[in-house]
Amino acid sequence: QVQLVESGGGLVQAGGSLRLSCAASGRTFSSYCMGWFRQAPGEEREFVAAIGRYNNIYYADSVKGRFTISRDNAKNTVYLQMNSLKYGDTAIYYCAARSTRDLKVTQGEYDYWGQGTQVTVSS
Repeated sequence: QVQLVESGGGLVQAGGSLRLSCAASGRTFSSYCMGWFRQAPGEEREFVAAIGRYNNIYYADSVKGRFTISRDNAKNTVYLQMNSLKYGDTAIYYCAARSTRDLKVTQGEYDYWGQGTQVTVSS
């Protein structure tokens, strides 16, 4: 069982930056594919970014060039650096994990989820 705890959300003006963190329990963090998803009010949860065990990375087109996903296996933590934030980035951001050598980009492929952290971008 893996427990995920997100932090770093908050209120920021458009054009600003935030860095989200997701701390994972367990001793096999390095073998996990880690993903970030988000859900805006009234919308379905959508993929944002993922980083695999080999540090392969994939981004949603909507965040490419603005967001950066990274991981620190020594700290069992994955990060999402969000720059040039837009009003449309407002959502609850969720961290997810799956033990796999592949890179996963759909929410149904993840086994573990955090409770989410709210990101609000004011226009």
